[in-house]
Order: sequence, then structure tokens, then C-alpha cells
Amino acid sequence: VQLVESGGGSVQSGGSLRLSCATSGYTYRSYRMTWFRQAPGKEREGVATITSDGSTMYADSVKGRFTISQDNAKKTLYLQMNSLKPEDTAMYYCALSAFAPIPLRSSYYKYWGQGTQVTVSS
Repeated sequence: VQLVESGGGSVQSGGSLRLSCATSGYTYRSYRMTWFRQAPGKEREGVATITSDGSTMYADSVKGRFTISQDNAKKTLYLQMNSLKPEDTAMYYCALSAFAPIPLRSSYYKYWGQGTQVTVSS
């Protein structure tokens, strides 16, 4: 299984970015994919998650600003990030699990991408 993120960069506060995660090599019928982020000195935090049937969930810190989606034909996961704040600055990772009873907990995810950096300046 391979997960490859792209789309990170540097933006000013209030700006937008769209992250992508290209996936290959998995054959789960049912799965959950999640975007995590980790800022220096902080724990990895789950921000948005989506199931194979399209159900979504967001962390309170990004609700109303971030949107997770997937293109099954392209096997690609997306994270549209609007109204970005300096506190959104972090390395962003996509992760895949066949089963995650606590969807935003990183320990349930076996497959991870290499990460893409997002920096938001004030």
C-alpha cells in the first residue's frame, strides 16, 4: 500500500489550500481514510476522516473550514482547507485503516503517507 500526499505550501492567514493523497495497492472493500497533522512539539492530531461509503467526521478545530472528500475512480483523497489560521501550521499526513473504532486516533492506522507541510503566516 502506498499513500503519497501533495498540495502543501505556504499561505497567509485566511487563505486556502487543497491537499491530495494518491493511493495504490489496497484492496479493502471497507476502509477509513483520515487526514492527520503534527506541529513541532505536539502530538499527532486527527482532523478529518471519511469512510468508503462517504461518511465524514471532523475535529472541532477545523469544523466548518476543512472539507474531506475522495475520488474513488482516481483513488485519491482530498482535504480542502479554507480560512486557514496560523495554528493550522503542521505537517499533514493521510492514513488508511481497514477498521478504526476511534476514527481520529492515529494508533488505529497501519498505512501512512510521507506528509506534506502546510505553513500559515499571520
